[in-house]
Amino acid sequence: MRPTAKDLAEAAGVSLATVDRVLNDRPNVSEKAARLVNEAIGRIGFVRNPAAVNLARNRTYRFRFVLPLAGDQYLQELLAQVAEAREALRGDLTDIDVAQVPVSDPHALAKYLASLDPEQIDGVAIMAPESPQVRDAMARLIERGIKVVQFLSGQEKLPTADFVGVNNFAAGATAGKIVGRFLGQTPAKIMVVAETMMAQDSIERRLGFDKIIRGQFVHLSPLPSLETYGDERRAAQVIGRMLEHNPDIGGVYVLSSEARIPISAIEAVTDPRRFTVVVHERTPFSEEALCDERIDAVIAQNPGHAVRSAARIMRARVEQRAPLASQETIRIEILLKENLTP
Repeated sequence: MRPTAKDLAEAAGVSLATVDRVLNDRPNVSEKAARLVNEAIGRIGFVRNPAAVNLARNRTYRFRFVLPLAGDQYLQELLAQVAEAREALRGDLTDIDVAQVPVSDPHALAKYLASLDPEQIDGVAIMAPESPQVRDAMARLIERGIKVVQFLSGQEKLPTADFVGVNNFAAGATAGKIVGRFLGQTPAKIMVVAETMMAQDSIERRLGFDKIIRGQFVHLSPLPSLETYGDERRAAQVIGRMLEHNPDIGGVYVLSSEARIPISAIEAVTDPRRFTVVVHERTPFSEEALCDERIDAVIAQNPGHAVRSAARIMRARVEQRAPLASQETIRIEILLKENLTP
């Protein structure tokens, strides 16, 4: 049996109240009493259980998801999953809320993160493109005692923060394998579309995609990435121009999380069924496009699992324990028309 606080008090020869004051760094404890308790901790193998302490005190965990202010269907799915988690975890002394901020403005996002108060927030899950300003702001949050989870899109060189999401290099490599296999042996170009290449996940997906195409399908030529910035007008211009000047395009890879705008821009010019089309993330649009074969495959990650995983990791860190790695691994899912289920 794990030694209890009562066992510790007996081993140290002090009162239970003294043990409580030592464990929680409260005042009015003599140096001798503190020494006796700390010696007894090592002698009997006592391990403090922060979760039990917080439960006894009826403490509420306060977590926040920082998500983009603007977005399409995938953002709405994330917001719905956060709302669902908020209701599910309310009875588990966990309070979850959402802040939507302009993540495309790194200075504004860094200023917002700097405003977070450790007395009001225990942990924050942040979905934002890579930038030095945001990375430094996250590092300062950690220094101030707020637990940080990089949510779906990570910041390079920030090893002190946890990450929730798929292995994006592997996700891009998976897309490369699917596109290469579906196109067969006929030489062709591949149009690659991103919302922004500033995002770390987009960079990693592109690297994984290129490695497979250039290593295993040398007859295929991936074109430079097009950036739509989530703007329908810009998407129509850059995609229309690319299709006009490259009639030998045979494949399309949309590596950002929203496929609706790029596919709609292709449809304004030609039938996307002419191409092998692979996109990321399951949304109402990508489901519909899979069913009518405007899209051939969707590489997805479960947004509900990602939200719940972020909440579990933040709680584990607050309770000073390691998250369960096997439980928090987000799997890469490949959806086809033939295996699409509700």
